[in-house]
This record gives sequence, structure tokens and C-alpha cells, in this order.
Amino acid sequence: MSKKTDLIPRSGDNSPEENSLYSDVRNMIAEARKRAYVAINTEAIMVNWRVGTRIRTDILKNQRAEYGKQIIAKLAFRLTAEFGRGWGVQTLQHCVRSAYTFSEEQISYAVRTQLSWTHLRSLMSVESDLARTFYLEMAAIEHWSTRELSDKIQSALYERTAISRKPEELIKAELKKVQNTGDLTPDLIFKSSYILDFLGLKDTYAEEDLEDAILDEIQNFIKELGTDFAFMNRQMRFTVDGIDYKIDLLFYHRTLRRLIAVDLKLGKFLPEYEGQMRLYLRWLNRNDRKAGEESPIGLILCSEGNTEHIEYLMLEDSDIRVAQYYTSLPDVELLKMKLQRAVKIAQDMMAERKGLPHD
Repeated sequence: MSKKTDLIPRSGDNSPEENSLYSDVRNMIAEARKRAYVAINTEAIMVNWRVGTRIRTDILKNQRAEYGKQIIAKLAFRLTAEFGRGWGVQTLQHCVRSAYTFSEEQISYAVRTQLSWTHLRSLMSVESDLARTFYLEMAAIEHWSTRELSDKIQSALYERTAISRKPEELIKAELKKVQNTGDLTPDLIFKSSYILDFLGLKDTYAEEDLEDAILDEIQNFIKELGTDFAFMNRQMRFTVDGIDYKIDLLFYHRTLRRLIAVDLKLGKFLPEYEGQMRLYLRWLNRNDRKAGEESPIGLILCSEGNTEHIEYLMLEDSDIRVAQYYTSLPDVELLKMKLQRAVKIAQDMMAERKGLPHD
């Protein structure tokens, strides 16, 4: 008489036909689950936004805030009685906020790019329309999880990107282009500052210490740089006229199809760093650039900010970017203050070029 354990398949008992059957059925189930998730997510986003839009329309008929609270509370009580706890006051408040925050076009885009309702809830906390559009586009293109999106917002990613310092109309045009084509630009990828608190560096350290720490935590460093960065080399040495040079870190960005040379500097940015980086880029362009790739880009990371030098050299319009890095997480207000100062300098310079008066 056979034992029950004889009915349990042992490893290696499966024939090629059985393995093929398992693979086919498994893929069918996995694809069905994926389609179901997409369908459920789509319906969740659309019904929540439509519910919020309907409530918003009703509330707008009466401008009293107290009236709106009463309407939502009464509606939540009745909906919860019929559909369960998922339609409480807080849920309805999120629905209404989504109606105030997102246009129908943005909701359709979120559905099309498979962002979730949790993504949209995080985006509702972003006050600036431009910043919110930036996060919406980047979350869709770079496939950020809800946790990643929350972290990016918390670390003021938008305020640290090059695009945020452009005039409002240019920002809108660039974000619209990204939405239509899905193509990223360097201004969307590179930041004005990088937060390297995960390196655990002390207040006093050398450039070699920073480089060693980055290599020890290369995965986190690449995540702070952004998606699609691939690590290529460290201390890449080359010789020009018998003089040895070295590139601290070399990356490749798959979307831009460009090599990214990273130079690490202690202290403030100095003008001679531009010439050094330009030599690196020209050498890479001639000797290491592959067929089908765009020209290399340089990123100079400095431990202290030096905005005016960078503005006067107009590096933001070139293939060299300069950014400040922080070895501890800075206050968001500090980053915003730095951004406002950078914008003020840029506006003054534009006014000078046009011969207009400025403060």
C-alpha cells in the first residue's frame, strides 16, 4: 500500500512536457493577475476622482466650509453602511482633494502609465503645480514605487534639479514634451545638489574617503543619481602629452546614451575645475565613445555651493553640470532657500542681458 508522501512530487521528477505545461499555465495566471491589477487600479483611480469631482461640484454650490464638512460626513456614513469602511470621511476627503489637484488629462495620464492611487495621494501633498507635474512625469517614466516617490518628494528632488531654475514657461514646455515623447533631458536628470547621508562620513574627510565611501555604497549612490545610471569605472587613468590624468568615477546613462564623468571636489567650485572636466570629456569623446552614443557629460560634485561662479560661467547651458553634495540630510527649507537665491541670480543676469533694471 503506497504512502501519502508518494503522491508528493520529488525534485527532478518532472518531465520536459510537464515543465512546459507548468510554464505555460504559470504565465497564463501571472498575466491574468497583472491584467486584473491594472483594471482594478484604473477603476479605483477613476471612481475616486469622479466621486471627488461630484462632491466638489455640490460643495461649490454653497461656499461655507462647514457645509462641505457636513456633506462629506453624512455621505461617508451612508456609504460606509452600504460599502464598508473603505468609504469613510478620510477617503472622501482624499477624493475631493484629487478633484481639486488633478485635471482629467492628468488622471488619464496616471491611468495610462499605471500609477496607483497611492502615487496620486503622495502627489497631492506637493503644492507647486510645476513640481507636481515633474513628479508625475518622472514617476511614470522611471517606474518609481510609491515609497520611492515619497522619498523623492521628501528630499525636495524637484527643487534640486536643473529644470526647476528655468523660467516657468520653459519648464511647462519641457514637461509637456516629456509627456508627449517620453524622452528625458539632462536638465530633468541632473540635480543642483545630491544627498549622500548614507555614506556615513565624518565632518572632516578627504576626497579619497568620499570616493571610497561612494564605492562601498555604490547602489545607494546610483539611486540618488537617478535611474538608468550604470557604474563603469573608478580612477580611470589616461595620458595626454605625457601627463597622467584620472577620472574619479565613470557612469553610463542608458536613456541619454551618454558616458557621465564624475569629479569629486572638497570645498567650493573653482573655475579651473571646468577646464579639467572639459579635458576629460574631450578625451572620452575621442577615445571611449561608442557608435550610437551621444557626447559625454561631466558632473562636478562639490561639498560647498558656489552658485554665482556657476551662473557666470553659464555651465547649465553646456555639457558640464556642477552640484553640491550633502553628507547629512539638509532641511528642505534650506534647499528651497538655495533655489530661490539661484533663481534670483538667474533673473538678474537675464535682466542685465536685456538691459532691464533689477534689484
